[in-house]
Amino acid sequence: MSQIAIIGAGAWGTALSIVLGRTGRHSVRLWAHEKEVLESISTRRVNELFLPGRTLPSTATATNNLEDALRGAEIVVSVMPSQHCRVIFQNMRPHLRPHMLFVSASKGLEEKTLLRMTDVIRQVLISENGFHPRIAALSGPSFAVEVARGDPSAVTIASEDIEMAEAIQREFSDPRFRLYTNDDVIGVELCGALKNIIAIAAGVCDGLGLGYNSIAALITRGLAEISRLVIACGGQQKTMAGLAGLGDLVLTCTGGLSRNRSVGVELGRGRGLAEIMGGMHGMVAEGVFTTYAAVELARSRGIEMPITEQMFAILKEGKSPAEAIRDLMSRASKSETTLE
Repeated sequence: MSQIAIIGAGAWGTALSIVLGRTGRHSVRLWAHEKEVLESISTRRVNELFLPGRTLPSTATATNNLEDALRGAEIVVSVMPSQHCRVIFQNMRPHLRPHMLFVSASKGLEEKTLLRMTDVIRQVLISENGFHPRIAALSGPSFAVEVARGDPSAVTIASEDIEMAEAIQREFSDPRFRLYTNDDVIGVELCGALKNIIAIAAGVCDGLGLGYNSIAALITRGLAEISRLVIACGGQQKTMAGLAGLGDLVLTCTGGLSRNRSVGVELGRGRGLAEIMGGMHGMVAEGVFTTYAAVELARSRGIEMPITEQMFAILKEGKSPAEAIRDLMSRASKSETTLE
């Protein structure tokens, strides 16, 4: 039985604990930052705060001690909010070993550095004692509650180390959770982060009372601007048509379980961002932070991302959602196939 440490006991980390523990092939230790989550899992086998109603298998245990979570682990899965990734890995570093395989399941960009999560992890670990980690990124269309209850789901595991990607594919896959390998880490991670911005925009459309035409146009043009940035950063066009690209974008823009979309809905209805975020009870809408980083990343690459720019104006500058939609629709006419 292999030992897996999952760092982050939000909805997605808890769902992965259920998936990896239910086969009986793994022993899972789930690190929870919140004491109420630890108590809930330890006493009732359920994460009442972030994933109520889904029971963890007996092979999964919770702890709030990083050393305990990491002791003996062969695979370390990081599922913390992106803005906490660096600090948590710095705290984890004394307990990590060179043989460990690292899987990043966080979807976001570090706001200050604009780095993807695997780059943040690599930077932290290489900076101390020459540790050269083997890293992969896990992404794709995957609402935590549906994965946890066993709905058939398919995701992508991306690594430049194809042997590692295939190893994680074997370890994580079961009849209800299917992994596909990919060598485009840049594309997979950027898609996973940037689709949350488009999901906020889709929610704004819904909150404004707009219909399916608007959402379809938004998803299509959102995919186009994500593609421009992915390619500019060294990612591959073909990734855009896969699970981490189109698959995750469609799910997050249309699914009622999307936190990012929900934020957009409330913005469209006229609520302020601070009020919306304050009512999320500890849950994180990664797209809010990613929007700020994506704007800077796009500008540094000379890439035009009009939807992202308008979401930035709404989130950061208090622009009216209705005005943002009008400005998007009144832009200069262009060819659909242009790269600009």
